[in-house]
Amino acid sequence: MKSLKIGGLTVNVPIIQGGMGVGISLSGMAAAVANQGGVGVISSAGLGLLTPHKGSNFIETNIIALKNEIRKAREKTKGLIGVNIMVAMSNFADMVKTSIAEKVDIIFSGAGLPLDMPSFLKKDSTTKLVPIVSSSRAAKIICEKWKSLYNYLPDAIVVEGPKAGGHLGFKANQISDENFSLEHIIPEVVSTVKEFEQKYNVKIPVIAAGGIYTGQNIRDIMRLGASGVQMGTRFVTTDECDASIEFKQTYINSKEEDIGIINSPVGMPGRAIKNSFIDKVNLGEKHPITCPYKCIRTCDTATSPYCIVKALYSAYKGNFNNGYAFAGSNAYKAEEIISIEQTFKNILKEYDESH
Repeated sequence: MKSLKIGGLTVNVPIIQGGMGVGISLSGMAAAVANQGGVGVISSAGLGLLTPHKGSNFIETNIIALKNEIRKAREKTKGLIGVNIMVAMSNFADMVKTSIAEKVDIIFSGAGLPLDMPSFLKKDSTTKLVPIVSSSRAAKIICEKWKSLYNYLPDAIVVEGPKAGGHLGFKANQISDENFSLEHIIPEVVSTVKEFEQKYNVKIPVIAAGGIYTGQNIRDIMRLGASGVQMGTRFVTTDECDASIEFKQTYINSKEEDIGIINSPVGMPGRAIKNSFIDKVNLGEKHPITCPYKCIRTCDTATSPYCIVKALYSAYKGNFNNGYAFAGSNAYKAEEIISIEQTFKNILKEYDESH
């Protein structure tokens, strides 16, 4: 596997660990991935729930918690650390400013188009900016907007296909449509990005995400023009994953038919491991509750059958009566909990043995 360059940074193993909230990818997982030569990524979603600070409101608590996670990761690694920040989060600007101030290596941002992200950079900022898109059209819009408004182009672009875990940037009817598959989208984005690379004499690597689980998957998608991959699901069943043992076990216990699409309260389809909580939601047994956080801008709190952040936080702690696990389409392939070091060795072995 060739190393990957992101805005002057060298990623020795071209694997970015996907940001997974709430609490699944924190400093523990991120530092362990960074130590193996990949990019470790902290998810900024719902951090304030994990470490409540007395006297602070939810917004302030998130800022304090993000600073703490970045600093904890830095203590454990000299490798590359990123933060995943969803555009749909109501505290998007705070999380971006905090990450840049803490000199995190890379910000990855999706769940909406991060059209103003370069505006947060200061003259001495070192943080690289990487948007997450699900179409060549979105990639083009971001490149044009960033260039015209800020004279800045993305340091890389992550293309997330419909087999990813969690919230998806696709309509329900597009998820199983081959025209929207990652294999279809990657060459389109590579072609779009090439126009900007040639026009402005820059390199914008395209990173493939969503359903990539094995070394063979990596080789296959790189043949289509991807320079690197983002993997989330494969790293959940590791010792260093920050979730509870019960969360990891749901992956190991799952079968292929257990993993499906749900309608999330945030107004997007999501991929999760189905369970009794989801069954109750589908039967209409969950009822709207008052929203204490207002964390997602697109969440319709008046009609939501449950609070998405609370449900994901419950799952993170291992309480599946009140929540569920987001997961990529290949989560059922997990068989055991091993170290991230061993996971990297296995992936690289699979890649070397693939054709």
